[in-house]
Amino acid sequence: MDKREKNRKLADAVFGLAIGDALGVPYEFKNRGAFECTEMTGYGTHGQPAGTWSDDTSMTIATAKSIKDNGGKIVPVDIRDNFVAWADDEGFNANGVGFDIGSATWVALSTGEPQTGERSNGNGSLMRILPLAFAECTDEEVMQVSAITHGHEISMHACVIYVRIARRLLAGESIHDIIPTLMYEEPFDRLRKIDQLPEKEVESSGYVVHTLEAALWTLAKYDNFRDTVLAAVNLGDDTDTTAAVAGGLAGIVYGLDSDFAQECLEVLRAKDMIEECLW
Repeated sequence: MDKREKNRKLADAVFGLAIGDALGVPYEFKNRGAFECTEMTGYGTHGQPAGTWSDDTSMTIATAKSIKDNGGKIVPVDIRDNFVAWADDEGFNANGVGFDIGSATWVALSTGEPQTGERSNGNGSLMRILPLAFAECTDEEVMQVSAITHGHEISMHACVIYVRIARRLLAGESIHDIIPTLMYEEPFDRLRKIDQLPEKEVESSGYVVHTLEAALWTLAKYDNFRDTVLAAVNLGDDTDTTAAVAGGLAGIVYGLDSDFAQECLEVLRAKDMIEECLW
């Protein structure tokens, strides 16, 4: 894959993530079965206009901007500086003002110390790690970027697994070929059979393992961008992050040329800001 094609895939991935995020924002914390998302809409949980993306996209593009500004290198202190600017409403927000910042992220950015307790394994680093799949970086660097906010080994390893999967999808592998090779120990032991689980066994809370499982489940269950991201939202609970994590991978696999993706892009806010952070 040449540089131009890889950069196009990066845009598909990040905009796919942003679409999933914005689709899920109005439904966050709602129970599965209590709603049905079929298109980009607004207000709901956070009272935001249609097409508004949340911290998932904000922190993703803040990460991408740092990689771009540093010539492809991973500089955790610079990424953290971008996160602080975002948290202070100094950039990377769809409507100029942030909302829905995770508690572990807030504490880590406020104190300068990553959260390392077992109860700090929310999905706040997984949701923003995708740009590293497009950079020349090691597993250790992926873990370092996770540890800016989420430093427990479960969160860090979830990020490594996700980046590895994204790279394999980028190389043209099928998710159905990838899943049986995901031979990890607990708590990631269900990944190798995630495509075999019924929906009732797939959780979509803010726990990082649940988010990773749910995103892979939707990607394996459906064969197009629309159905993948809508299914991720309709799992309920942490709707925006589940759909963002799934949408990033679906963007890699399917691109954004479908009518549904283009309709979502028409509504998506602050597209120029996202574009400026990519390389």
